[in-house]
Amino acid sequence: MAQSNNYDIIVIGGGPSGLAAGLYAARGRRRTLLLEKGVVGGQISLTDRVENYPGFPEAVNGFDLAQAMLQQAENNGMETAYVEVTGMEQSENNLWRVKTAQGDYTAKAVIITSGADYNRLGVPGEERLTGRGVSYCATCDAAFFKDEEVAVVGGGDAAMDEGLFTSRYASKLNMIHRRDELRASRILQERALANPKMQFLWNTVVDEVVGDNQVTSLQLKNVITGEKSNIGVSAIFIFIGQHPNSDFLGGLLPLDEGGHIHVDDWMRTGLPGLFAAGDVRKNSARQVVSSAGDGATAAISADHYISNNFPD
Repeated sequence: MAQSNNYDIIVIGGGPSGLAAGLYAARGRRRTLLLEKGVVGGQISLTDRVENYPGFPEAVNGFDLAQAMLQQAENNGMETAYVEVTGMEQSENNLWRVKTAQGDYTAKAVIITSGADYNRLGVPGEERLTGRGVSYCATCDAAFFKDEEVAVVGGGDAAMDEGLFTSRYASKLNMIHRRDELRASRILQERALANPKMQFLWNTVVDEVVGDNQVTSLQLKNVITGEKSNIGVSAIFIFIGQHPNSDFLGGLLPLDEGGHIHVDDWMRTGLPGLFAAGDVRKNSARQVVSSAGDGATAAISADHYISNNFPD
């Protein structure tokens, strides 16, 4: 294998966690490669305004923030390749081989920051209006819709939790659920059902998200009667689960029931030289700032691992 494909640290995934890991690894004078299959920034690249990332009192565009993170990491020596990782394995000399459709790379340590994707409704208007009233993070976006009527889709803990958070801002919440009972924990159900701002629309699904440059209404359908209706809202918050991007591991690591990677406080997995950070790990806070912190921790941990196991 060509020397150019050999690295100290490979980071898989270019969201905030991966970009922070790449920055810290490269500044530590480790030869660092970031592998990203799509757009750098992950979910934040679709967010029009990020208001809760420290240091930006007037908010910042998510795509611009990701590009600034990338430039900062590359200015410190990180390399970037836009390829999809298809698998990985550890050799007898403890080097990691990362496989891609465009060739293999080796590294002394690997940091998995492949993130997670929100499950989507798959209806017309959803993708086009993402970041323009379609949101998958109330903690990020609810404050933009103060005193406005919005909708929340889902019936689990996340939907109730985020709905309750959104009720601090919105004047009214239309809680849309395809069944006639909630799946959320009892305590969250009690709080949500007792909240005067939260109106539940049972046995109902969203057929279409309507709006030109911003969400203006939703086309709904009752799954029992087939009756269709339309409600005017400024935003729709969708919480029907998410799936971590961990399929490429192919059984390499034990995962939780949702497919997330188990790590310790230093982002170490159960395999030497393999770390995971951000939304792909179990119990992530799923925020830009916490993901960046995860990435920094993982890079510091990987640096220590290399110093202890690959002396110069």
